[in-house]
Amino acid sequence: MARPGHRRHGWRVRLRHLYEAPAPEAKRFRYALLGLDALSLGWIVAASFLGPTGPALAVDVVLGLVLLGEYGLRLAASGKPVRAALHPLNLADLLAILSLLLAPLLHGALAFLRVLRTLRLVHSVRLLTSLRSDLPFFRRNEEAALAAAQLCVFLFIMSGLVFELQHRTNPGIRNFADALYFTVTTLTTTGFGDVTLPGTLGRLLSVVIMLAGVTLFLRLAQALFRPVKVRFPCPSCGLSRHEPDAVHCKACGTLLNIPDEGAG
Repeated sequence: MARPGHRRHGWRVRLRHLYEAPAPEAKRFRYALLGLDALSLGWIVAASFLGPTGPALAVDVVLGLVLLGEYGLRLAASGKPVRAALHPLNLADLLAILSLLLAPLLHGALAFLRVLRTLRLVHSVRLLTSLRSDLPFFRRNEEAALAAAQLCVFLFIMSGLVFELQHRTNPGIRNFADALYFTVTTLTTTGFGDVTLPGTLGRLLSVVIMLAGVTLFLRLAQALFRPVKVRFPCPSCGLSRHEPDAVHCKACGTLLNIPDEGAG
């Protein structure tokens, strides 16, 4: 008969398999997690149109419980759950989940915490990188895809921040779509001027959006227009980026054997 300690260890091994293994069932599990993240982000946008109604708050709590269950499974799959829980991204994820669970109590200043739920996007980007073997387009354009994903993360987080800070007092920010519109026009320095953020805090937030947005746009443009290279560590010198058809490492001349899917 298996001892309790062995059973607990077996559960942890199975969970780690689901989160990390390349097996088909593990990949299906991670795709389901991506779907859950997409659902939670879609709810962020929809909830901004509905307002804090009873049914909307109930959905917040139910979604928070589902995400809390996944969070617990993720920690259990880790070899060191306490250390994993203290990781900044996992702490941010926990705060995002708590903002959903405490939705009925989030009034006034506490409503600011609701913006943290957009940090689930960071979790989605990490999942995508673990599934690169299934996504040829992502694998071929990984750097550009990650730059675009990071730009989307920034857009959603800043739009959520603008919405939570402004929708109670600013008639131009009535829902998440208005906040996203302001963020994009500010980030691209288009600045139509039909929506503005008044006060010192609003101006400072606009400055942050412009400065950070320009940096992310430049990184995306660099990734898109720089000659495409593949990631393959040279066994001798460690150079990790090479031309797709490279036969020798341009740094040390070592013979390379870069995997090639072939043409069509």
